[in-house]
Amino acid sequence: MAWTALVAHDGGIAPVTLDQEGHLAGFVHSFEMGSAVDGPGMRFVVFVSGCQFRCLYCHNPDSVKMHNGTLMNAAGVMQEIIPYVPFLQGAGGLTITGGEPMVQAHFVRELFYLAKHTYQLHTTLDTQGFLAAHLEDAWFDDIDLVMLDIKHIDPQKYLALTSQPLQPTLIFAKRLAAMRKKIWIRYVLVPGYTDDYDDVETLADFVVTLSGVERVEVLPFHKMGEGKWQQLGYPYQLTDVPPPSVALLSRVVGQLKARGLNVC
Repeated sequence: MAWTALVAHDGGIAPVTLDQEGHLAGFVHSFEMGSAVDGPGMRFVVFVSGCQFRCLYCHNPDSVKMHNGTLMNAAGVMQEIIPYVPFLQGAGGLTITGGEPMVQAHFVRELFYLAKHTYQLHTTLDTQGFLAAHLEDAWFDDIDLVMLDIKHIDPQKYLALTSQPLQPTLIFAKRLAAMRKKIWIRYVLVPGYTDDYDDVETLADFVVTLSGVERVEVLPFHKMGEGKWQQLGYPYQLTDVPPPSVALLSRVVGQLKARGLNVC
């Protein structure tokens, strides 16, 4: 049984959690080794639990509730990574995603510190940035790359898509640029939701103002998580939404490339 220290929730950031031996711990959803789509090279990916968003297209709805994950201390997580360290040092690194990693900011910072200083791994954070205002700049010191999900650029459409406001994410994007962090922007292309021509133009208008953006990833919508929604008894609203056509994907990618952005 874990116990939780009596510290402030910091507006959505979970309190410090300790295991039975008093070690810093957190709730982990799953691991993946060998991912080629979660940062540069081949990645060991840690999926942590907990997210304050309710994205209509979420493919890990079982990771939304933090305590649905498995409680692990930081050393235990690193034991999962250690067998792959020699390979990862030359061919990739560690990516932490979710859920939303900043929900468990204390735990995630410890993981990044160990990965960077003990095992000399390249580190990537995959986030929507909503909670970043509650973290000081030093929290990001051991992160080499931030993959920032900008799920929509229109505030009202963003709210309808995610259940949360857009502005904190845009503020965080500007802060990353000011910190001179390397950034990959991620944008999920959902027909009928995120494909409006003018919205894509507005997104491009914003992204081109950010220094440090190395690439923009346009991710085609898929329904791989629909079965999980059904198992959890959650209503899935995108059953009838198809993946984007080749023509639509080409149009959106072309709009972004026309602004000088490196689009993948």
